[in-house]
Amino acid sequence: MQKRTSALPDPHVHEARLYRVVANRIQDLIRTENIAPGERLPSERDLATKLSVSRASLREALIALELGGVIEVRGGSGVYVSERPAPADLPEVGPGPFEVLSARRLIEAEIAAIAARVATDSAIDAILQAVVEMEQSHANYSSNEQADRNFHLAIARATGNSALVGSLNYLWDQRGRLWHKLKEHFQTEELRQETLKDHRRILEAIAAHDPAAARKAMRAHLERVTRTFSRG
Repeated sequence: MQKRTSALPDPHVHEARLYRVVANRIQDLIRTENIAPGERLPSERDLATKLSVSRASLREALIALELGGVIEVRGGSGVYVSERPAPADLPEVGPGPFEVLSARRLIEAEIAAIAARVATDSAIDAILQAVVEMEQSHANYSSNEQADRNFHLAIARATGNSALVGSLNYLWDQRGRLWHKLKEHFQTEELRQETLKDHRRILEAIAAHDPAAARKAMRAHLERVTRTFSRG
């Protein structure tokens, strides 16, 4: 008798990402309700209720549609159907920002706790240097972004585990066009200032070799970012 074998999943076949599903539903709504180019869509709250989705999923979908040229997000005014011809399909922009933030909350909280247990003095100095760089480059977006990444990677390196460093590098590499457009629209100066304070708290907990405090501080930091980007 021939032994039956289970077919291996095709790594190139992916389920549609939630924000793309929601984006397609928004496009259907625009067509069925005859919202003409240049006209305003319902508010985010009303759209979320109408489509029965979270504000976070809706916001990712709207940003994807903006990147695809389907809509225009006008700060303080609302969301409008673009007056330019829309492409047939949305560009592939990778995992959604909230998907990445969810993974980071899970992984980086534990990375911070491990770092607090095992970090050497030189590793703590590297984290401090990244904090100082971020504070000094506060007004420069690109430099500040790199300093932010350096801070989180310095904590991962402090664990002495190269697999954790590689995992964090992967997650940061997912901060693509969708992430940066979301940040452009919804990051506030208040969040930028709170981020600097959060980084200092994380550093202090690691330097004190307090794993519980480091885990809590990292989780609180990433939860703050998630709240700001999902609620505006």
